[in-house]
Amino acid sequence: MPIPHLAALSQAKPVQLLKGIRRGLEKESLRVAHDGTLAQTPHAQTLGSALTHESITTDFSEALLEFITPPVATPEEALRILDRIHRFTYSQIGDERLWVNSMPCVIGADSDIPVARYGDSHSGTMKTIYRLGLGLRYGRAMQTIAGIHYNFSLPDEFWLWLHEFEGSSEALCEFKTRRYFDLIRNFRRNYWLLIYLFGAAPAVCSSFVEGRQHKLEAFNGDGHTLHAPFATSLRMGDLGYNSEVQQSLVVCYNNLRSYLSTLCSAISRPYGPYNELGVKDSDGQYQQLSAGVLQIENEFYSPIRPKNPAKRGETALAALDNRGVEYIEVRCLDLNPFMPLGIDAQQMRFIDSFLLHCLLTESPETDEVDYRSTQENQQRIVYRGHEPGLKLRCNGSERQLSEWASQLLGEVDTVAELLDSAWGGDQYRSAVGVQRAKVKGEIPTPAQQILAEMQEQNLNFYHWAMHKAEQHRRYFLERPLDSESVRDFSREAEESLLRQKRVEAEDKGSFEEFLSHYYAQYMCCQG
Repeated sequence: MPIPHLAALSQAKPVQLLKGIRRGLEKESLRVAHDGTLAQTPHAQTLGSALTHESITTDFSEALLEFITPPVATPEEALRILDRIHRFTYSQIGDERLWVNSMPCVIGADSDIPVARYGDSHSGTMKTIYRLGLGLRYGRAMQTIAGIHYNFSLPDEFWLWLHEFEGSSEALCEFKTRRYFDLIRNFRRNYWLLIYLFGAAPAVCSSFVEGRQHKLEAFNGDGHTLHAPFATSLRMGDLGYNSEVQQSLVVCYNNLRSYLSTLCSAISRPYGPYNELGVKDSDGQYQQLSAGVLQIENEFYSPIRPKNPAKRGETALAALDNRGVEYIEVRCLDLNPFMPLGIDAQQMRFIDSFLLHCLLTESPETDEVDYRSTQENQQRIVYRGHEPGLKLRCNGSERQLSEWASQLLGEVDTVAELLDSAWGGDQYRSAVGVQRAKVKGEIPTPAQQILAEMQEQNLNFYHWAMHKAEQHRRYFLERPLDSESVRDFSREAEESLLRQKRVEAEDKGSFEEFLSHYYAQYMCCQG
């Protein structure tokens, strides 16, 4: 498929604008005890406030750390920052390890999984209640799954060039928003390829599915390990961030207004079973924020989200409504357990090329049939991605995965060539070449490599993953930060704790009033 604007963008001046691309990482990692069980210790005070720290926070659980890098100019810079965060964190968590797989460690009952706490402010209380609600609705075990979120944006100078080149009469903010939604629709058509290439969760500890229905089988007759032989990423399947309720949702990505309307409607619409559970428990304590299909927009587990940084007290959807799309967040990436940071520069260069391809390629609007096709392709890739001869749904018919993947990689390669022209060298095309080799079967994908190593070393998932966790722990502990860097991290931790106290002191009115004002923003987004 020809890529519009390719010739014009390849000219010397426009192509240099691509050096302004920014990418940032949000990496989740479970803290585990020395025996691989989920850590029961609270988030360390020496790491700072999970509510206000800019780079070290928690996700669902007190034990689920999240490391955040700012948007930066190169993959290497993002990885350098992420590496420093890991090294500081390891210096503060004693003999605990960071679990290196997306699927969790040995976990017990739901009640053994500690929900994250964020202090006594209205916003902190809301974050905790939201997580209690997730546990109530989906079970806490599902929320211990970890991944990497990839934040991607293009510079205003690029948008100004594209705006002029396309002869748009829109305001720049509206133009950027419309074109980011073009990117998102193409991403949704093709993100199955990312799950195939980078999926790293073909197996799981049997404790994770205790008492749940599943399609998995024992690995090598070991009842402690379950897997699907051709699986790529169980995290992205019905054991992970999927649910029957959310499967029934059809969120429209044709434009910002349709996106806001469908999500706000889901947040505002009560759902019978959640209503029966009750917003508050028998003691009058909040156990979920609302009885809506979604408590807030974050509950919708999409593989990609349009984003604009929300201000204090502002919903994510209101931020989009008020200021348009500023960047996109890719959410379908597993942790790669063969890499200490869970991702490397080569993978990041491929993702940059893939996302730029999604922007530059024609992106027709979609309907419910298209929406269901992407869901079906995701399920096939999750459980059967490496099945010989697998076909996917494409434009109303069935298409061989290998053929479709080869075509996409050829198109992404032309975009990678643009990025190599901007930066010099051939690192972007080389990154695409590695992915071609995976599709051809010349090198294994991470999921294939995991199962092969478990087989060759005669290890179950727990022992294999523990071995990797120990390797990575040594990798970071053998490279301690210098004393000045430790002081800088410690100072930021202390300052974040002070910021949390200020937030708590500045609260006005009751929590119920705060929540009412917060939810009123969703009604505005529906207008």
